[in-house]
Amino acid sequence: MKNIVRAATTTVGVGLSIAVLSAGPASATGGTHVRCNDITALRNAISQANTSGGRITLAPHCTYTLTAPDNPEDGLPEITGNVTISGRDTSVRRAPNATQAFRIFHVANGGNLTLKSLTVSGGSVPDSAGGGIWNSGTLNLNSAIIKGNLAGTGGGVYNLGGQLTLDRSTVKRNTAIHNGGGIANGRYAILDRPGTVTMKGGALLKNRALNDNGGGLENVRSTASLDSVSVRGNTALHGGGINQFGSTLRLTSTTVRDNVAVSGGGLANNASTAALVRSLVTRNTAITAGGGIFNENSGQATLTASKVIHNTPDNCSPEGSVPGCAGPANRITPSSR
Repeated sequence: MKNIVRAATTTVGVGLSIAVLSAGPASATGGTHVRCNDITALRNAISQANTSGGRITLAPHCTYTLTAPDNPEDGLPEITGNVTISGRDTSVRRAPNATQAFRIFHVANGGNLTLKSLTVSGGSVPDSAGGGIWNSGTLNLNSAIIKGNLAGTGGGVYNLGGQLTLDRSTVKRNTAIHNGGGIANGRYAILDRPGTVTMKGGALLKNRALNDNGGGLENVRSTASLDSVSVRGNTALHGGGINQFGSTLRLTSTTVRDNVAVSGGGLANNASTAALVRSLVTRNTAITAGGGIFNENSGQATLTASKVIHNTPDNCSPEGSVPGCAGPANRITPSSR
């Protein structure tokens, strides 16, 4: 993964189009209701919640459109406190005609952000990371959608040494110029802290890494766990569905299918360990080898009651590198582990 150096780490303010139902400040006990498209009220509510903690409720069935950034790279004030933002069929997006590049949210080291029933879309930072969200703190996505964002790395979400939890959430149709079309999960070198991604339900769907690795998920020197997730229709040079280097991956009751890459259509596993439990890797395509799983540099993948079948041009590469992986006849004998 290429290193992205954040030029500015200071923050506050907003440049969006959003709003508040009550004019009172956010508080840990009461919270603030934001009317549809009241920009100033949302900015104030986030700033107050950063100070004292608080809940912010957005208007249902409303699209909040950010027309300009609050700071050089973020559409909304940087999250430094404990903030929860909830909606219902509610979207927060960068305006399609916005002239400046910015992401939607940035969670700083020590910050904690929970998003409930929100869609985050349209963020664009082609020369930086985290098109929708940059997280170096704690980010919880509950019934959320991260879609249609663009970044150099981490088209949807860039999780740099943070704790990222997705519950019944979908990351779809995001684009990275380099690594991690949907999510890029990496180690925060300065703090020597790996990133952690935990995903339960939901999907990594139709994301793209244009010039590098990890169409759905890029996992570098970090840890990722996916349970009951659909990893489908993603594309990259290596690891169409998932690419990892020096990392640990666990897939439980997860399906990896219809992903495309030059190598490792479903999973590219470089100097890493991957454990698949009751999971299915199928109908993925590689141009060269490892249609289902591609192991390199002593990468190890284990199958427990799992199948790697019907991938093109093969299921696992090098042949024999994944115990129990089906051969050319696409037959699978799961390991007894």
